[in-house]
Amino acid sequence: MEKYEKEEKPVERRGRLTVVLGLATLISAFGSSFQYGYNVAVINSPSDIMQQFYNTTYMERYDSPMEKDFLTLLWSLSVSMYPLGGFFGSLMVAPLVNKLGRKGTLLFNNIFSIVPAVLMGVSEIAKSYEIIIVARFIVGICAGLSSNVVPMYLGELAPKNLRGALGIVPQLFITIGILSAQVLGIKHILGNSTGWTIMLGLTGIPAVIELLLLPFFPESPRYMLIQKGDEKTAKKALQRLRGWEDVDDELSEMRLEEQSEKAEGRLSVLNLLSQRSLRWQLISIVVMNMGQQLSGVNAIYYYADDIYGQAGVKENDIQYVTVGTGAVNVFMTIAAVFIVEASGRKLLLLCGFGICCVACVVLTIALNLQETVTWMPYVSIACVIIYVIGHAIGPSPIPYVVATEMFRQTARPAAFMVAGSVHWLSNFIVGLVFPFLEEGLGPYSFIIFAVICLATLVYIWFMVPETKSKTFLEVCQMFAKRNKVELKLDAGDLPLKESKESLEDGIKVTAF
Repeated sequence: MEKYEKEEKPVERRGRLTVVLGLATLISAFGSSFQYGYNVAVINSPSDIMQQFYNTTYMERYDSPMEKDFLTLLWSLSVSMYPLGGFFGSLMVAPLVNKLGRKGTLLFNNIFSIVPAVLMGVSEIAKSYEIIIVARFIVGICAGLSSNVVPMYLGELAPKNLRGALGIVPQLFITIGILSAQVLGIKHILGNSTGWTIMLGLTGIPAVIELLLLPFFPESPRYMLIQKGDEKTAKKALQRLRGWEDVDDELSEMRLEEQSEKAEGRLSVLNLLSQRSLRWQLISIVVMNMGQQLSGVNAIYYYADDIYGQAGVKENDIQYVTVGTGAVNVFMTIAAVFIVEASGRKLLLLCGFGICCVACVVLTIALNLQETVTWMPYVSIACVIIYVIGHAIGPSPIPYVVATEMFRQTARPAAFMVAGSVHWLSNFIVGLVFPFLEEGLGPYSFIIFAVICLATLVYIWFMVPETKSKTFLEVCQMFAKRNKVELKLDAGDLPLKESKESLEDGIKVTAF
């Protein structure tokens, strides 16, 4: 009788942030995501000094100064090799996470951080600017892998009521990495002729820490059970992560997902695009990742120094204002961590893209009136800060969270590969095209970003459902209706109680 009552009791145990889960989150985010942000901003402050090094090295080799166009080309390569490496890193996600696991891929990925860190650190001694360009490509591969694998890993470790909050932590560490590079790039610290190589080489330290500590934490239980078939290891990992012994309900949900995937067949990268059952999920992650990068966030940062200068900020003080903007970014991302489970993913996306859209429109007006209206430069500064706030609460962190929740286990690596490729390719395109937009359209280039933000907002409003506090199967069922397909499960290996509950949830169970 007691056993029967225990089984029928409809009380759901909510997951909590245990020490093991918290440390696994911090170590993986610091060791991987931090580097992504750090390397985005690390070459901004010492750019003039690095270009002097390029010119001096060339002169020592060929006894003549470097032509300006060639220097511009080399510097463009130094900047653009990073997102290009990120694109190639994203293409490696699916094969690596399926073969090595989520944690195993993060450990392997440290090679793409430690090696370029050493290369960049010795570039001045070696008198080679080619080393820097090659190293930027390699560390870009590291960023491309980490930007996809860390959210996947944490999304699979976290209980469903904490998945959103923990899913934002990688983006938080990206912003902390950007801020750290901005602070270290201050001329009185490392942004000078003697410290710039040290600053570039510091990216290897988080990788070494992750390499030493992450092996002590569990692999994704979902990976171990669904893809490796090792239920014993998966159960032990879940018990460590949850802090209690009874994890049967969560294991049952994973087995149900496994049966669903067996019925539909395991997905590869090549046939993901042709799957009708995943059509709207795939379109949604492509739209959100394109919107995230094509919304103009990198252009805003690129334009910020000019805006601050025109507003009357002294040249030596601009670096401190830039650090302040980075601090605002970190603060708002922290806020998103705490409110995402209460507000939901969709609301933050809508608010974020809406704020960015309005900020771009007002910024266009302000930049056009800066020369005629004395107080208008301050409006421009305010627009930059408001834009950063809007992007930090929605467009920056949420697409990774939603991408994790929209796909089941074996489709998730391929989906992240597509999402990551779109993310980094869009990043590369903005970096390549924006200087020409700025030259041709001037301030009006931000109208293009406003239109992209608005279009992304409209798509999310109509097509992206709320995924807060849903299991992966529940999210899949919501999209099954939209894709006009039935979610079939093989219930032959499942207990009667689980099959009954699945039917009551609206999932079609086919018994064999």
